[in-house]
Amino acid sequence: MTTILIKDAQIVTMNANGDILTGDLLIENDRITAIGPNLDASPADTIINAKNRTVIPGFIQTHIHLCQTLFRGKGDDLELMDWLKQRIWPLEASHDEESIYYSAMLGIGELIQSGTTTIVDMETVHHTDFAFQAIAESGIRALSGKVMMDKGDEVPFALQENTADSLQQSVDLLEKWNGHDDGRIQYAFSPRFVISCTEELLREVRSLSEHYQVKVHTHASENRGEIEIVQAETGMRNIVYLDHLGLANERLILAHCIWLDEDEKRIIHERGVHVSHCPGSNLKLASGIAETPDMLKLDISVSLGADGAPCNNNLDMFNEMRLAALIQKPIHGPTAMNAQTVFRMATIGGARAVGMEKEIGSLEVGKKADLAILDLNNFHTYPSYDVDPISRIVYSATRADVETTIINGRIVMENRILRTVDKNIVLPEANRSIKRLLKRANLR
Repeated sequence: MTTILIKDAQIVTMNANGDILTGDLLIENDRITAIGPNLDASPADTIINAKNRTVIPGFIQTHIHLCQTLFRGKGDDLELMDWLKQRIWPLEASHDEESIYYSAMLGIGELIQSGTTTIVDMETVHHTDFAFQAIAESGIRALSGKVMMDKGDEVPFALQENTADSLQQSVDLLEKWNGHDDGRIQYAFSPRFVISCTEELLREVRSLSEHYQVKVHTHASENRGEIEIVQAETGMRNIVYLDHLGLANERLILAHCIWLDEDEKRIIHERGVHVSHCPGSNLKLASGIAETPDMLKLDISVSLGADGAPCNNNLDMFNEMRLAALIQKPIHGPTAMNAQTVFRMATIGGARAVGMEKEIGSLEVGKKADLAILDLNNFHTYPSYDVDPISRIVYSATRADVETTIINGRIVMENRILRTVDKNIVLPEANRSIKRLLKRANLR
């Protein structure tokens, strides 16, 4: 058994009472076993002096594309469909096993450094096994899956799938990786969006999700042009169509959901569908601003994600929290989307989306030890006197304030030094990989 004792910290628990206390936190193996003042240090293998530090639940990002991290800076200033057709699909089609691995490692290093401990990740059509290898080695908690695309215009040949092959490859990956490392890694079926998927594929995904009791992760209602295509092809709006196929249930995670009508909001609420709000990506692709205050009033499960590096340029939850709060205030008033609301979306809200609210998302005895330690002793976070700690985190803190990250009881970053991702290897390999992909895709 390994034990870690975090001493003398400010602990933002995010428990049902919203308790914020000063004291110690004891980790035994992968679980939190005690929280309180002056815990006995004698059994601890590792003692972390966290005096004047703030401990928070690890962030849970519910929409990420690790396979796209290499494309950072390669898809700027385009709207969604042009961004996909001109840049992202050609680059994804050019991926090889090595580039997928280093793209994943590059993204995971950034995520761990900024306090994210769990992700819901969507890969590309091929080589997903190598993304799972990176996830396994890095220690991050993840739900991931290969993207599924068995139809669509202007899709590169390398991304065009046969329906049966797409389903079989997904099941093969699920049976290999789902539940790996005592459940740290889980599989999620990942049809890209309605435009890219036949009705046959989506119906089979519904059945497989029910059979294996795993999540389905897809995009919906991100862009007005996308919705027009779906209506022209199906005669229905996105969410109505997904509900018609039986996919709208508590296992479904929908990224974006910007352009919803009232009937679609009702379906999402009644079926228990989870929405991943990605404000940075939605602004950069000029997609729009999701009506998150309305969704929260309807008790819709809304969490946060950075999306991918080429439509956001960073994978930083601090940035997403701040944007999620600020973009609503000119529309709904200054009290809309306060700091506590968006911090909850980034932690326990994300846990609810992945079906793990009893395991992660808050710091409580018996839960998994997924957490970050922040150093908020700096010019940009002071004065601290009589300031709400959550307000400091959401509105003032940055990813540079994350000092230590622990996932599943394992220290994956300490004093800003990554233990599971080798920066000296990943950065040069990332450059070599994107150079190769750009040449292959003829996009230089």
